Amino acid sequence: MTTQADKDGLDEPTRGRLLSDPSLILQDRDLMRALVAAREAELGANVVDIRGRAMEALESRLDRLEAAHQTVISTAYENQTGTHTIHRAIIALLEPVDFAGFVETLQAEVAPILRVDTLRLVMEAADDEAHAAPDGALQMLPAGSVAKLISAGRRAPRGDDIILRKAATETRAIHGTRVASEALLPIDLGPTRPPALLLMGSEDPSRFTPAQGTDLLRFFGQVFRLILLGWLRE
Repeated sequence: MTTQADKDGLDEPTRGRLLSDPSLILQDRDLMRALVAAREAELGANVVDIRGRAMEALESRLDRLEAAHQTVISTAYENQTGTHTIHRAIIALLEPVDFAGFVETLQAEVAPILRVDTLRLVMEAADDEAHAAPDGALQMLPAGSVAKLISAGRRAPRGDDIILRKAATETRAIHGTRVASEALLPIDLGPTRPPALLLMGSEDPSRFTPAQGTDLLRFFGQVFRLILLGWLRE
Protein backbone atom coordinates (compact mmCIF):
# COMPACT_ATOMS: atom_id res chain seq x y z
CA MET A 1 0.00 0.00 0.00
CA THR A 2 1.33 3.43 -0.92
CA THR A 3 1.46 5.95 1.93
CA GLN A 4 1.37 9.72 1.72
CA ALA A 5 5.04 9.80 2.67
CA ASP A 6 5.87 7.63 -0.34
CA LYS A 7 3.96 10.04 -2.59
CA ASP A 8 5.98 12.96 -1.19
CA GLY A 9 9.26 11.17 -1.95
CA LEU A 10 10.19 10.27 1.65
CA ASP A 11 9.85 6.70 2.81
CA GLU A 12 8.26 5.98 6.18
CA PRO A 13 11.41 4.62 7.95
CA THR A 14 13.42 7.73 6.97
CA ARG A 15 10.57 10.04 7.96
CA GLY A 16 10.20 8.29 11.30
CA ARG A 17 13.93 8.50 11.98
CA LEU A 18 14.05 12.23 11.24
CA LEU A 19 11.01 12.88 13.43
CA SER A 20 12.55 10.95 16.31
CA ASP A 21 15.95 12.63 15.94
CA PRO A 22 15.80 16.04 14.13
CA SER A 23 19.43 16.70 15.05
CA LEU A 24 20.36 14.50 12.08
CA ILE A 25 19.32 17.40 9.86
CA LEU A 26 20.79 20.12 12.07
CA GLN A 27 24.19 18.43 12.08
CA ASP A 28 24.36 18.26 8.29
CA ARG A 29 25.38 21.69 6.98
CA ASP A 30 24.77 20.88 3.33
CA LEU A 31 21.27 19.65 4.11
CA MET A 32 20.52 22.76 6.19
CA ARG A 33 21.73 25.02 3.39
CA ALA A 34 19.46 23.21 0.95
CA LEU A 35 16.46 23.57 3.27
CA VAL A 36 17.09 27.30 3.76
CA ALA A 37 17.48 27.82 0.02
CA ALA A 38 14.26 25.94 -0.67
CA ARG A 39 12.43 28.02 1.93
CA GLU A 40 13.67 31.29 0.44
CA ALA A 41 12.73 30.16 -3.06
CA GLU A 42 9.24 29.36 -1.81
CA LEU A 43 8.88 32.82 -0.22
CA GLY A 44 9.86 34.64 -3.39
CA ALA A 45 12.45 37.28 -4.25
CA ASN A 46 10.66 40.12 -2.41
CA VAL A 47 10.64 38.38 0.99
CA VAL A 48 13.72 38.13 3.18
CA ASP A 49 13.91 35.22 5.60
CA ILE A 50 15.62 36.74 8.66
CA ARG A 51 16.04 33.32 10.24
CA GLY A 52 17.90 32.09 7.18
CA ARG A 53 20.18 35.11 7.17
CA ALA A 54 20.84 34.69 10.87
CA MET A 55 21.70 31.05 10.38
CA GLU A 56 24.13 31.95 7.57
CA ALA A 57 25.80 34.53 9.82
CA LEU A 58 26.09 32.03 12.66
CA GLU A 59 27.47 29.41 10.32
CA SER A 60 30.10 31.86 9.03
CA ARG A 61 31.06 32.73 12.59
CA LEU A 62 31.31 29.05 13.48
CA ASP A 63 33.60 28.47 10.51
CA ARG A 64 35.89 31.28 11.70
CA LEU A 65 35.92 29.91 15.24
CA GLU A 66 36.78 26.43 13.99
CA ALA A 67 39.58 27.83 11.82
CA ALA A 68 40.98 29.79 14.79
CA HIS A 69 40.71 26.68 16.96
CA GLN A 70 42.64 24.60 14.45
CA THR A 71 45.29 27.32 14.19
CA VAL A 72 45.76 27.38 17.96
CA ILE A 73 46.07 23.59 18.10
CA SER A 74 48.52 23.56 15.19
CA THR A 75 50.65 26.30 16.76
CA ALA A 76 50.69 24.56 20.13
CA TYR A 77 51.73 21.30 18.50
CA GLU A 78 54.51 23.01 16.55
CA ASN A 79 55.78 24.72 19.70
CA GLN A 80 55.78 21.44 21.58
CA THR A 81 57.60 19.70 18.75
CA GLY A 82 60.12 22.53 18.48
CA THR A 83 60.80 22.48 22.22
CA HIS A 84 61.34 18.72 22.14
CA THR A 85 63.77 19.13 19.22
CA ILE A 86 65.80 21.78 21.05
CA HIS A 87 65.98 19.61 24.15
CA ARG A 88 67.30 16.68 22.12
CA ALA A 89 69.92 18.91 20.50
CA ILE A 90 71.08 20.21 23.90
CA ILE A 91 71.40 16.68 25.26
CA ALA A 92 73.56 15.80 22.25
CA LEU A 93 75.79 18.80 23.03
CA LEU A 94 76.26 17.63 26.61
CA GLU A 95 77.36 14.09 25.76
CA PRO A 96 80.94 14.64 24.39
CA VAL A 97 83.80 14.12 26.85
CA ASP A 98 86.30 16.48 25.17
CA PHE A 99 86.28 19.64 23.05
CA ALA A 100 87.13 17.76 19.86
CA GLY A 101 84.10 15.55 20.36
CA PHE A 102 81.98 18.61 21.11
CA VAL A 103 82.98 20.18 17.79
CA GLU A 104 82.49 16.93 15.89
CA THR A 105 78.99 16.40 17.24
CA LEU A 106 77.78 19.75 15.86
CA GLN A 107 77.55 18.60 12.27
CA ALA A 108 77.34 14.87 12.89
CA GLU A 109 74.52 14.79 15.44
CA VAL A 110 73.10 18.20 16.32
CA ALA A 111 72.54 19.37 12.74
CA PRO A 112 70.31 16.38 11.83
CA ILE A 113 68.33 16.84 15.04
CA LEU A 114 67.69 20.49 14.19
CA ARG A 115 66.92 19.55 10.57
CA VAL A 116 69.60 21.83 9.13
CA ASP A 117 72.16 20.99 6.48
CA THR A 118 75.10 22.84 8.04
CA LEU A 119 76.00 23.83 11.59
CA ARG A 120 79.21 25.83 12.04
CA LEU A 121 80.88 27.42 15.04
CA VAL A 122 82.80 30.52 14.00
CA MET A 123 85.46 31.83 16.39
CA GLU A 124 87.97 34.63 15.98
CA ALA A 125 91.70 34.18 16.45
CA ALA A 126 94.94 36.01 15.78
CA ASP A 127 95.64 36.49 12.06
CA ASP A 128 98.51 34.01 12.08
CA GLU A 129 96.30 31.37 13.71
CA ALA A 130 93.20 31.89 11.59
CA HIS A 131 92.44 29.56 8.79
CA ALA A 132 89.42 28.62 6.70
CA ALA A 133 88.23 25.03 6.89
CA PRO A 134 85.09 24.84 4.73
CA ASP A 135 84.44 21.24 5.69
CA GLY A 136 84.91 21.70 9.42
CA ALA A 137 82.32 22.47 12.07
CA LEU A 138 84.80 24.85 13.76
CA GLN A 139 85.90 27.85 11.69
CA MET A 140 88.78 29.97 13.04
CA LEU A 141 88.78 33.35 11.31
CA PRO A 142 90.60 36.67 11.74
CA ALA A 143 89.46 39.29 14.24
CA GLY A 144 86.40 41.21 13.06
CA SER A 145 85.08 38.35 10.92
CA VAL A 146 82.01 37.70 13.07
CA ALA A 147 80.74 41.27 12.67
CA LYS A 148 81.30 41.11 8.91
CA LEU A 149 79.41 37.83 8.60
CA ILE A 150 76.51 39.19 10.64
CA SER A 151 76.20 42.42 8.67
CA ALA A 152 76.85 40.77 5.27
CA GLY A 153 77.17 44.21 3.70
CA ARG A 154 74.02 45.52 5.41
CA ARG A 155 73.44 47.70 8.46
CA ALA A 156 74.59 45.59 11.38
CA PRO A 157 71.91 44.75 13.99
CA ARG A 158 72.51 44.69 17.72
CA GLY A 159 75.17 42.22 18.75
CA ASP A 160 72.77 39.86 20.50
CA ASP A 161 70.16 39.74 17.73
CA ILE A 162 69.47 36.42 16.06
CA ILE A 163 69.35 36.79 12.28
CA LEU A 164 67.19 34.68 9.97
CA ARG A 165 67.74 35.42 6.30
CA LYS A 166 68.50 34.18 2.80
CA ALA A 167 71.99 32.76 2.55
CA ALA A 168 74.53 35.53 2.07
CA THR A 169 77.56 35.49 -0.20
CA GLU A 170 79.77 36.29 2.80
CA THR A 171 78.87 33.02 4.55
CA ARG A 172 79.11 30.69 1.55
CA ALA A 173 82.65 29.52 2.29
CA ILE A 174 81.76 28.93 5.95
CA HIS A 175 78.88 26.61 5.10
CA GLY A 176 81.08 24.70 2.68
CA THR A 177 78.02 23.70 0.65
CA ARG A 178 75.14 25.39 -1.11
CA VAL A 179 72.39 26.60 1.22
CA ALA A 180 69.36 28.81 0.55
CA SER A 181 68.61 30.20 4.02
CA GLU A 182 70.57 30.60 7.21
CA ALA A 183 70.34 31.48 10.89
CA LEU A 184 73.08 33.40 12.70
CA LEU A 185 73.28 33.16 16.50
CA PRO A 186 75.85 35.60 17.95
CA ILE A 187 77.70 34.15 20.95
CA ASP A 188 79.02 36.60 23.57
CA LEU A 189 82.02 34.98 25.26
CA GLY A 190 82.64 37.83 27.69
CA PRO A 191 84.86 40.92 27.78
CA THR A 192 88.14 39.01 27.64
CA ARG A 193 87.32 36.89 24.58
CA PRO A 194 86.39 37.85 21.02
CA PRO A 195 82.80 37.14 19.92
CA ALA A 196 81.78 33.87 18.32
CA LEU A 197 78.96 32.89 15.99
CA LEU A 198 76.81 29.80 15.55
CA LEU A 199 75.83 29.50 11.90
CA MET A 200 73.05 27.24 10.61
CA GLY A 201 72.26 26.68 6.94
CA SER A 202 69.46 24.94 5.07
CA GLU A 203 68.83 24.08 1.44
CA ASP A 204 65.18 24.99 2.06
CA PRO A 205 64.68 28.72 1.34
CA SER A 206 61.74 28.84 3.76
CA ARG A 207 63.58 27.18 6.66
CA PHE A 208 64.82 30.51 8.01
CA THR A 209 62.95 33.75 7.27
CA PRO A 210 62.84 37.09 9.14
CA ALA A 211 59.13 36.58 9.93
CA GLN A 212 59.77 33.50 12.08
CA GLY A 213 60.03 33.55 15.86
CA THR A 214 63.42 33.16 17.52
CA ASP A 215 62.54 32.18 21.11
CA LEU A 216 63.64 28.56 20.80
CA LEU A 217 66.79 29.45 18.86
CA ARG A 218 67.63 32.08 21.47
CA PHE A 219 67.30 29.49 24.23
CA PHE A 220 69.47 27.06 22.27
CA GLY A 221 72.07 29.77 21.72
CA GLN A 222 72.16 30.64 25.43
CA VAL A 223 72.70 27.02 26.44
CA PHE A 224 75.29 26.57 23.69
CA ARG A 225 77.16 29.63 24.99
CA LEU A 226 77.36 28.18 28.52
CA ILE A 227 78.58 24.81 27.24
CA LEU A 228 81.19 26.45 25.01
CA LEU A 229 82.44 28.65 27.87
CA GLY A 230 82.82 25.51 29.98
CA TRP A 231 85.12 23.97 27.37
CA LEU A 232 87.11 27.18 26.89
CA ARG A 233 87.83 27.43 30.63
CA GLU A 234 89.45 23.99 30.70
